[in-house]
Amino acid sequence: MLNINIEKQFSQLQLKVNTQLPLQGVTAVFGRSGAGKTSLVNLLGGLTTPDKGEISLGDTLLFKHKTVNLPPEKRRIGYVFQEARLFPHYSVKGNLTYGMRHKTPELFDKVVSLLGIEKLLSRYPSTLSGGEKQRVAIGRALLTSPQMLLMDEPLASLDLPRKRELLPYLQTLAQELKLPIVYVSHSLDEILQLADHMLVLHQGKMISQGPLTQVWNSEQMRPWVPLQELSSLLSARIADRHPDYPMTRLLMDDGNQLWVSGQLPPTHKQLKVRIQANHVSVCTEEPKGSSIRNLLRGKIKELYPSDNGEQIQLKIALGKDELWANITPWARDELQLIPGKAIYAQIKGVTMTQMDIAESH
Repeated sequence: MLNINIEKQFSQLQLKVNTQLPLQGVTAVFGRSGAGKTSLVNLLGGLTTPDKGEISLGDTLLFKHKTVNLPPEKRRIGYVFQEARLFPHYSVKGNLTYGMRHKTPELFDKVVSLLGIEKLLSRYPSTLSGGEKQRVAIGRALLTSPQMLLMDEPLASLDLPRKRELLPYLQTLAQELKLPIVYVSHSLDEILQLADHMLVLHQGKMISQGPLTQVWNSEQMRPWVPLQELSSLLSARIADRHPDYPMTRLLMDDGNQLWVSGQLPPTHKQLKVRIQANHVSVCTEEPKGSSIRNLLRGKIKELYPSDNGEQIQLKIALGKDELWANITPWARDELQLIPGKAIYAQIKGVTMTQMDIAESH
């Protein structure tokens, strides 16, 4: 485990985190601007020193107040920043080999292949696109043979096409490398595609942490996500493809099924499916003759009024999964919606695209 129990007073922020994070997969650190995300990873990497507490990575003590404070170069932690920070006078190959702990061609070839940078090795940073620079920066961090990788919003400085270019490489790294990654982001799109675990910060304090789906669907996330962006993650597996239409049928553990747009590539892995709360409608009786392809049976778990009182955020239990729906107070009153009431949730199949679906690692 990555054990964190630290405090640090900054000029406008007091950071205090006490938690344990898994030493496998990707842990996303999420929060609004100024929440302390970058400050936390700088403390983990040794770029900033806590005022008190301790940090340990597995059996290795990285920091203990007044007794142990390993410098960054001895922590065996790779760090990828928002900007690539490549050495301009070195070629791509020179940047990659700088700081390699072990000059092993096997490791070099594996990292270069995973990141798809074979054709860039003789080029210099000034000739690379933003996405290419970040791939090289990630490769350089991996070739130091780290025990953990810190990534501080590595896509934040890229435009949308470059983000889409780089994201598949990050997905491959997360799946292929047995290396824990702490990934800072304010983008739920990135977190959906990459993370297994999630830690939420607000004003320097941890307000939630745990498996991604559990935290994503929790009440603690509601205040930190804009009303129009509230969404749920459901677990499902691919059942089959429609023989006549470009749609794929997914099966949930509770027996409900979901039709989603596109013919998804076959996989035996569990999928995470994002559903926007604004795309969910509620019925108290099974509808007839509807164009909406998805009808899920569930029970109302809780109702929360929005801050402005104009909407009700409805939490629906679907077996082990939970689904958010945004409705009006009028609909709540007319349908007499209360906790425990059995309902049907409707979701249009066209609202769920491949960007809303990711494999669980």
